[in-house]
Amino acid sequence: MSIVETIEQLEAIYGYPNDASTVKVADRVTPSYRTLMDSSPFATLATVGPECVDCSPRGDLPGFVRIHDEKTLMMPDRRGNNRCDSLRNIVRDPRVALLFLIPGSGSTLRVNGRAHVSADPDLLASFKMDGKAPRTVIVVTVEEIYFQCARAIVRADLWNPDKLVDPNTLPTPGQILAEMSENTVGGEKYDREWPERARQTMW
Repeated sequence: MSIVETIEQLEAIYGYPNDASTVKVADRVTPSYRTLMDSSPFATLATVGPECVDCSPRGDLPGFVRIHDEKTLMMPDRRGNNRCDSLRNIVRDPRVALLFLIPGSGSTLRVNGRAHVSADPDLLASFKMDGKAPRTVIVVTVEEIYFQCARAIVRADLWNPDKLVDPNTLPTPGQILAEMSENTVGGEKYDREWPERARQTMW
């Protein structure tokens, strides 16, 4: 196996980025990038910690990441599994990255920066949904922002309805939990109760 170990080796393989790959990079939210972000209902959040890196899904109504100003983004931490992997990492290492997806569009939006976790009561209240505030808000200072070309989305044919996977062909969360816990957690009851539990705890 030939392992690439230096930047020089990488550059010998790939060469250098062209102008279109570099001029698109900004250090703030531009009007065009605001439009992309405001149209996105889904992003992945990457964080770094002493144990490992982590990448978690974040979804909400389009524009769920609030643009406070051209250098500052605010993302509510909605209900989840309480593992707090991302938050634990941010508290110890502020480096973060966001990747926004826009249904129907090949373009994605990438943001790199530094974050902190806020529990300010007024800020939390400003993100209420159905009368429920998030427990924290992730505040991101933008260092880099740029769109990613559509090749990955096109290759994946991601938005093609004919390519949707039948959920019945996949293991359910209840089945996975039962398998991992020797049937002490999960199972059919978990799957049966999950839709109503999720509906009641969405926010």
